[in-house]
Amino acid sequence: MYMEEDNKIQIIADDREQKGGVIEALKSIQEVSLEIKRIPVGDYLVDKRFVFERKTLQDFSISIVQGRLFSQAQNLAKYDCHPVMILEGTSKDIAEYGVSREAVQGAIITISIIYGIPILRAKDSGETAKLMVQTAKQVIRTASGGIQRQGYHPKGKKARQMFILQGLPGIGRRKAELLIEKFGSVEAVVNAKPEDLSTVYGMGKKTMEDIKNVLRENTIDYI
Repeated sequence: MYMEEDNKIQIIADDREQKGGVIEALKSIQEVSLEIKRIPVGDYLVDKRFVFERKTLQDFSISIVQGRLFSQAQNLAKYDCHPVMILEGTSKDIAEYGVSREAVQGAIITISIIYGIPILRAKDSGETAKLMVQTAKQVIRTASGGIQRQGYHPKGKKARQMFILQGLPGIGRRKAELLIEKFGSVEAVVNAKPEDLSTVYGMGKKTMEDIKNVLRENTIDYI
C-alpha cells in the first residue's frame, strides 16, 4: 500500500477541495505523497484503496435539506474503492440551519447501515487529514500482524500490557513487545523520557509526538 520508492502514503485530492484546509494539512504530513487532480467520486483517494468523502456538518445539513445526500452516498457506495465518509465539525456548526439532531442521526444511520459506508468524525480539517493517514496506517498495521482489538479479551499480564500499548498511534505488535521488554510496565512506558523511548527500535520523533498528543488531548464535544 505504501509507495515503494519513498515509503509514503499516496493520496490523490480532488482539485475542488483546495479551499477546505485539508490539502494544506496533508502537505504538512511528512508521510504523505500528495497529488491534486479531478477524481470522479469522493474527495480523496488514499493508497488506491479508500475513497473519502469529506463533509462539514454545515454541508451535511444542507445536503439533508436539499435531498442530495443519499444520491451522493449511492455513488460513493458503488465506487471501486472502499468508501468512507468523514463528518467535520461539532454540533455548534449546524445550529443556524434548523436541522434537528434526530434528522442528522437518521441520515448517519442510513449512510452507515443501509449503504454500508463507515462514518468517521473530525473536529477540523487538520484532524480530517490525520484520519485519512491513520486509516491507511491501520490497515498496514493489521495486515502485518497487529492485534485486532474488536471482541478481543487478552489473558495474562503481558498480553494485557501489549493490548493497551497497541492502542497507541504507531505501536504495532513488535514495538509493544520491545517497549515491555525494556520498561516492564505500561506505566513506565507512558512516563518514560523521550531520550529513553528513542533507544527502542522504531520509536522515532513522530511516533513519540503522536503518543504524547493522544495522552494529553482533551475530548471534543461532538454531536
